[in-house]
Amino acid sequence: MNKPELVLPAGNLEKLKIAYLFGADAVYLGGENFSLRSGADNFTPEEIKTAINVAAEEGKKAYIALNILAHNRDLEPLIPYIEMLGDYKPHGFIISDPGVLMMARKYAPLIPITVSTQANVTNYAAARFYQDLGVKRIVLARELSLDEIAQIKEHVAVELEVFIHGAMCVSYSGRCLLSQYMTGRSANLGLCAHPCRYSYTLMEEKRPGEYYSLEEDARGTYILNSRDLCLLAYLPRLVEIGVDAFKIEGRMKSPLYVAVTAQTYRQAIDVTFEIREELWEYNLEYWQQQLKKVATRPFTTGFITGEAGIMQDDNKEPSRERTEFCGLVRGYDANMIVIEQRANFGCGDKIELLLPDGTIIAKIITELYDEQGLSIDRARHPQQTVKLPAEAPVPLYTIVRKVGNEKN
Repeated sequence: MNKPELVLPAGNLEKLKIAYLFGADAVYLGGENFSLRSGADNFTPEEIKTAINVAAEEGKKAYIALNILAHNRDLEPLIPYIEMLGDYKPHGFIISDPGVLMMARKYAPLIPITVSTQANVTNYAAARFYQDLGVKRIVLARELSLDEIAQIKEHVAVELEVFIHGAMCVSYSGRCLLSQYMTGRSANLGLCAHPCRYSYTLMEEKRPGEYYSLEEDARGTYILNSRDLCLLAYLPRLVEIGVDAFKIEGRMKSPLYVAVTAQTYRQAIDVTFEIREELWEYNLEYWQQQLKKVATRPFTTGFITGEAGIMQDDNKEPSRERTEFCGLVRGYDANMIVIEQRANFGCGDKIELLLPDGTIIAKIITELYDEQGLSIDRARHPQQTVKLPAEAPVPLYTIVRKVGNEKN
């Protein structure tokens, strides 16, 4: 068996570097156009070139998402964009639209193509179709069971990638019309307003203006709000089937999310290949606890067992175990860790330093200093540089997270 590639989201260059540092083999990223996450920071052409160079330096991979469902107006500007990206030599394009796929074959013929989950590949005949077109990899639809994935693997030679963690779309493999209909923002062009997360009421057609609550709790009704996918417990079986890559969702998530998911699944994949069941079982609960610390919703296993698991998040309340991303370590100076602040934290708070090697250092803050070395109570200003006393340095990009935050 080959060890599956671990593919993490990179919403910007910072997250890309964190993903690599914390265990990702590859990242996927989007440019300012033609990808499905316009709300992410996304990459300018120059940043895409930088990202690919960083990947080469680290011995990693970088895939470029071109996964919109294109309209006629998109086709002409796509040509020079694809040609430009082809010159940068990314490790692959991620594409859902057959027309865009053929354009990529024509205008950047040397760049391997991954078929996006948006293409809804749910059977081996469809997988063979794309294989015959010369694609390198297919990201399977999220609606498949273990048995269905195994059957597809038996019938094709093309690489198979599976989403193993992250937000789920209420619509089939992410193809959704709700956002376009309700807000004029097309989810299939990267502009999703996430109406599936809204609270809804019921109105009877002969009683306009009379709204009836379908309350599941005091906060309201979230009848379309899906839980987040977590297939950690099924990772050994997916490895056994021969899945070639595991993908984690979340280009708009925080650096903390990127670090924790990369590190957790890196450890899980590596332990699986040690073929020590007792080690896997021992670590599984710990890994699940770590993932809950960055979860915004309860978890679901989706359709992986052949029957839909519990899919609906009916209370819309983050886990009490969730931690808050507070900053990144930028250096070490005179027995002080230098931190770039990302959220309010300070004296009296319990924090954890999450190191790239998996070490977690817990501390209660009793002293904090500003950039000039003056004592302060809290780090309050966006991206403020602060200093925390420490006996030894920790690696750059170490994550600072706050635990026990009642707001979460």
